[in-house]
Amino acid sequence: MNDEIKVAIIEDDNEIRQLMTLIIDSSPGFSCGQSFSSCESAMDDLQSSPPHVVLMDIDLPGMSGIEGVKCLKEKLLETDCLMLTVQDDDESIFNSICVGATGYLLKDTPPTEILKAIEEVHKGGSPMTASIARRIVSSFNTQKESPLSVREQEILRHLCDGENYKIIAEKLHISGHTVRSHFKNIYKKLHVSTRAEAVKKAINDKLI
Repeated sequence: MNDEIKVAIIEDDNEIRQLMTLIIDSSPGFSCGQSFSSCESAMDDLQSSPPHVVLMDIDLPGMSGIEGVKCLKEKLLETDCLMLTVQDDDESIFNSICVGATGYLLKDTPPTEILKAIEEVHKGGSPMTASIARRIVSSFNTQKESPLSVREQEILRHLCDGENYKIIAEKLHISGHTVRSHFKNIYKKLHVSTRAEAVKKAINDKLI
């Protein structure tokens, strides 16, 4: 169906890959026509038939999932990458976000939540396992003087929690247009052009 969310999986554990394929294919509104055990085996097929969302493991044979996301985002601008991994260390989390991952989930996330995350990514959100979101926010505890206004810092924090423009607007009781305007100012002040670059800048410089 044209309105189905097309999902691809890159996961070297056969049992996990087959289980996730079954869960996705048996869920209304989703389809999983592509599954691979490595990034190398996936690249040509994904470029010829781009999915909406790629579920990406990190610890893969050959090219890592982080390297894989970087390569995919350079070639498939409209495809979102959602990390699904056991890795919960700071380096893996931040490197994944910096190379273009749109969300970050741990493998103990319930299947229903993974499906919700795939749908949220497809709608423009950035879902993260709660513990991952808390870790990102906690990295902002030591702050430098920030070029951002208090409101801009608040909005960027919400973004790091995996919330999209609409949710941020609702929580802050402002319009979506105002949220987008704030993001334009954030990008300009931080000298970045993407959400991932803004998060990376804020994390590295401890601006929030």
